[in-house]
Amino acid sequence: MNEVSPPTGIDRRRFLQRAATGAAGVASMGAFGALLEACGGSSPSSSGKTKGGYKLSDTAGDMSKLVKAAKAEGSLNVIALPPNWSNYGNIIKAFQKKYGITVNSAAPDDSSAQEITAIKALKGQSRGPDAVDVSPSLAQEGVAEGLFTPYRVATWDSIPANMKDPSGLWYGDYYGAISFGVNTKIVKNVPRDWADLLKPEYKGMVSINGNPTSAGDAFAAVFAAALANGGSLDDITPGIDFFAHLKKIGNWNPTNCLPANIAKGTTPIAIEWDYLNIAYNAQFSGSPPVATVIPKSGKFGNFYCQAISKYAPTPAAARLWEEFLYSDEGQLLYLAGYAHPARYADLAKAGKIPSSLQSKLPPASEYAGIIFPNNSQTTKAANILAAKWQPAMG
Repeated sequence: MNEVSPPTGIDRRRFLQRAATGAAGVASMGAFGALLEACGGSSPSSSGKTKGGYKLSDTAGDMSKLVKAAKAEGSLNVIALPPNWSNYGNIIKAFQKKYGITVNSAAPDDSSAQEITAIKALKGQSRGPDAVDVSPSLAQEGVAEGLFTPYRVATWDSIPANMKDPSGLWYGDYYGAISFGVNTKIVKNVPRDWADLLKPEYKGMVSINGNPTSAGDAFAAVFAAALANGGSLDDITPGIDFFAHLKKIGNWNPTNCLPANIAKGTTPIAIEWDYLNIAYNAQFSGSPPVATVIPKSGKFGNFYCQAISKYAPTPAAARLWEEFLYSDEGQLLYLAGYAHPARYADLAKAGKIPSSLQSKLPPASEYAGIIFPNNSQTTKAANILAAKWQPAMG
């Protein structure tokens, strides 16, 4: 799992891993195959009107009428949403309880690519996906193939512009940022930026989780280091040079920063997604304590995208699902799983993040200036890594 594939960029298994709760999953064609076998019947079109005469639109309308139409449909089909991933188990339960709509969650361990395949393979069938949660590169593929229908939720304006398609064909729902996970039982002076990692006191302490040519969070760590050292989203080479220098001066630790290694103190400074490091601290119950630091420079992130299938069997329920996910309630449920919701800055500015939850997270100000790569930049960076990482690190 966690491969970086130049043709498609970073997909579900390579970005928001289930390690936030200690679970591990690998996408299974068997799960998708089971979904295909279970499907039958035909579905209504997601255009025109729904049960009860509700007229579908590409923008948020009368919520009471939407709720009525969604309840008349009675169900919602989702795919590739593991319950321990970004708190989706509790998100689904909350949606069902709030609206009395049954959520059919199929093939939870499948990948973004398999979600796109499911839309095409199950077109016109009653068990086809109503909405998907895919990587940006697969969202673009879905747009290119005409698989999505546009919809802009009521909170549309508070979703950052760089996390949504202007026409509403897809929109980011949650993201992760590269962070330093610091075992403060061992590291007394917590590093705050990339340049700090070069200090002699961190000899043999700095690690990433695997080879960046094949591991998503390691790939992101090198990308972030590039941004902090004169590189850009179009030039990852300075990040490779940074890690090569870390190795040369003896601060590099080649051991993968897996949870067990962090717990044992084998990898005192772990460069990983923020939601992973935050979750480890909770998992370890402070023994050892893990501080999560978003570096002052090189603020790199990546996100996932929601989209409604053009062939959604229950199109009103699909729209209500999106309204729920992007409501304050839905966004805070993502945050409870340590994945930053798209509207995080808006929620923080409005003082809507509970202090009990905020206390577990880095300050909101540390996320200011975070940037995300597009598909072509990800592909270019992956190709450069494939050519240069091994020669640089030996």
